Amino acid sequence: MDRRGTKRRGENIEVAEPRNKLPGPAPSMPTDPALYSGPFPFYRRPSELGCFSLDAQRQYHGDAQALRYYSPPPTNGQGPNFDLRDGYPDRYQPRDEEIREGLDHLLRWLLDHRGQLEGGPGWLAGAIVTWRGHLTKLLTTPYERQEGWQLAASPFQGTLYLSEVETPAARAQRLARPPLLRELMYMGYKFEQYMCADKPGSSPDPSGEVNTNVAFCSVLRSRLGNHPLLFSGEVDCIDPQAPSTQPPTCYVELKTSKEMHSPGQWRSFYRHKLLKWWAQSFLLGIPNVVAGFRNPEGFICSLKTFPTMEMFEYVRNDRDGWNPSVCMNFCAAFLSFAQNTVVQDDPRLVYLFSWEPGSPVTVSKHQDAPYAFLPTWYVEAVTQDLPSPPKTPSPKN
Repeated sequence: MDRRGTKRRGENIEVAEPRNKLPGPAPSMPTDPALYSGPFPFYRRPSELGCFSLDAQRQYHGDAQALRYYSPPPTNGQGPNFDLRDGYPDRYQPRDEEIREGLDHLLRWLLDHRGQLEGGPGWLAGAIVTWRGHLTKLLTTPYERQEGWQLAASPFQGTLYLSEVETPAARAQRLARPPLLRELMYMGYKFEQYMCADKPGSSPDPSGEVNTNVAFCSVLRSRLGNHPLLFSGEVDCIDPQAPSTQPPTCYVELKTSKEMHSPGQWRSFYRHKLLKWWAQSFLLGIPNVVAGFRNPEGFICSLKTFPTMEMFEYVRNDRDGWNPSVCMNFCAAFLSFAQNTVVQDDPRLVYLFSWEPGSPVTVSKHQDAPYAFLPTWYVEAVTQDLPSPPKTPSPKN
């Protein structure tokens, strides 16, 4: 069935039989792309509220100290010939993935700045707070065939916090990650080192250590449909030559991919990889993704810029391609589904949304450990900040 010609049934989604151990009904939500093929929903242009940095020891700093500057090699008709294997593994300090950070760094930023939010702290009461990466997973869900996800949702003072839970399958994969995949991950970071300088106008220095604890994160607000969003995402670099110095339009996303030789390889790249690149950069409002294509020996042989707003053109006429409207409509429908499901306001309560390819999204309800993720320091600080409730009892309905 041509999904562009199907009527949108997002509003009257049929509720499947309960599959989880919730007291009361456990609704579920289908992910079939044909259900979400309506017109593109409203998405407010993301505006940056602030930023923070994580240093080499993964310590938080409420500033832009980790921001790097886009500094591409001169175009002289030759390929850049960057050796992405250089420094592996002796100059590599990977982040400890056993440490589950949840939303902690974003919550730290929020605690410092919620008084300055436009619309006051009250604006947060109807908002959804999460990482950009979690929203990216939602956007790509209608087309994802390999990896499931779990998202924990905690309601606290009218705000819905969404934090990813590592699925047992993802954990098993991470712990059994083959050496080749570990090296490929390094190569992605190494490419950034070749393309970025520490100061505007200076040159990259690829002789140093690659430390994946270091991160610069932008904090943005937006709105999808009627859902106000406050989210944060890691940003690779800023382009000092960008036409606009206004973040996020001056940011650049850097990616690597293997060199392609046949139309079939390009088609697969456009269908799968480009979808993820689009979702990631579109959400944050980053206008360009610069891709380095590597040969089997691990050298970058060519660079290509993919403007985010033009990525869909590569699959527009591909009947097995993806559609941005489907991605955004599904995400908006999921956020409505989550807000309608999460009715009790309690930071110790977790609604766990689970999804596996080929199945609907299901939900189960949990108290405290192991799923509760809002830290005590955050809950206490926000609670103490509240004006005390009025003395007169409110009339009962």
